[in-house]
Amino acid sequence: MVKRKRDPNGEVAIAPNGKSRKHDAAQKSSVQGRQSSKNGGITIQIVTGSYERVLHGFTATIPSKALSPSSDPAKDAVTFTDTFLFQAHTSSIRCMALSALPTSTTEKILLATGSTDERINLYSLSTSALHGSKPLLPTLSGTSTLENHHNRELGSLLHHSATVTNLYFHKKSKLLTSAEDNTIAVVSRAKDWSVLSSIKAPIPKVMGRPSGDTAAPGEVPAGINSFALHPSSKLMISVSRGERCMRLWNMETGKKAAALTFERDMLVQVGEGKRSSGEGRKVLWHPEVEGEEFIVGFERGAVVFDLESIPKARIVPSLRTRIQQMHYLPTAAAENVIAVSTDDGRVLFYSTKEVEPAPEDEVIVVNGKISKSKPLPFCKLLGEIGATTLESSGRIKDFEILPVPSDSDDSIKQLIILTASSSGTVNIWLVETADLSLSGGADGESKPEEDGVPTTKQISRLLGVQGNGGRITCLKAFVMTGSAPDDIAAAEADAVNGAEEEDSSSGSEDV
Repeated sequence: MVKRKRDPNGEVAIAPNGKSRKHDAAQKSSVQGRQSSKNGGITIQIVTGSYERVLHGFTATIPSKALSPSSDPAKDAVTFTDTFLFQAHTSSIRCMALSALPTSTTEKILLATGSTDERINLYSLSTSALHGSKPLLPTLSGTSTLENHHNRELGSLLHHSATVTNLYFHKKSKLLTSAEDNTIAVVSRAKDWSVLSSIKAPIPKVMGRPSGDTAAPGEVPAGINSFALHPSSKLMISVSRGERCMRLWNMETGKKAAALTFERDMLVQVGEGKRSSGEGRKVLWHPEVEGEEFIVGFERGAVVFDLESIPKARIVPSLRTRIQQMHYLPTAAAENVIAVSTDDGRVLFYSTKEVEPAPEDEVIVVNGKISKSKPLPFCKLLGEIGATTLESSGRIKDFEILPVPSDSDDSIKQLIILTASSSGTVNIWLVETADLSLSGGADGESKPEEDGVPTTKQISRLLGVQGNGGRITCLKAFVMTGSAPDDIAAAEADAVNGAEEEDSSSGSEDV
């Protein structure tokens, strides 16, 4: 049912299709906003969380000329504008998640933040690059500030009793959360954010206190480190603290399907020594619908598994350093390519499809004895972005990959990668997907220099740098393609009137 609206003269304005003229104006403005963004550049909304409990949102406008190889960095510079900055939690922010981008002007994008204060905060963010008629506010730092009143807080979820470790929006209806209380909860957005079900992982047995353990005296290290949902939504994998195994869950029944122990031979090959915990830190499914492989990240390496949960390749950075974050690249940009960020300020790109055999003289030593197991092959290194030595500006705690659509077809020829450093800076990089192809692309094979330090070919170009003064822990970003706020308000009014009749049967979506 469409509520009729009146124009300033008091007459009812109804479009021929039964919708109000303001609703049509919102759709028209949305199309114009996308065209102007495409012709005049790209505007990206960036949100960072930090140890200082601060949630910082700002936009980065990238001119279209900056995406050209012949661009002038002085003339085609990226402009940054602050949108919000406030203390969101009472302790450090650990993780964030974004819902899927909206398909119409009446929908909104949601942001969830998790912290060590056991809370999950929910926010609604505007997807419009046009922030109304409010003037820019002057600042001492030189960065302009422009408040968007359509960014608002929705509420908090308090169903966990420990530090929140991972958040994931599943399509448009569910939010999956995990915490150090060894639970994974499924929250419904359509039923006032109520918890539909909860998966309880067992507390691990005491196996000694590994190096770097932060559990209280007398307690056992426990908690979900990471989880990954299969693209079919029927299977989930989780890794926990204090466990040298991964657990498979049947999402149709909510029960454990299997628990697979990490072989000691495999752990040694990715740098998990005798004094290491041997626990999985990250887990990630291949983005394709079939989910043909998944990867488990450890402290200093990662292992790629096939659908039968059999290890098939490993990732070990040439300079032995810790791994912070992992993301698969969009399959339209590069097939079976994964990006890994490290402590020494780099993002490395590996192909899980093309592998290199292990050295013939490599020997696996477990507990002082030589193992007869065959070493795993290495994923082929395609290239890197960022620092080339250990002297970098800081570890890359998180990063985001945003595709740049092509004007001629639906292919992805460029990628914008945003990296968040623990030193408090956000770097924007441009990567050509042709450099990531196995045939005729960049040769990322490490080659030793005269001083013995291996180097890898750089495949990126730095577009801009923005600092916020805090120690960043997590980052999320999306391309802003929505309509103007004034038109969104008109469209949202129509949506609210129509949703009032549906609330009695399906419940409200807002908190």
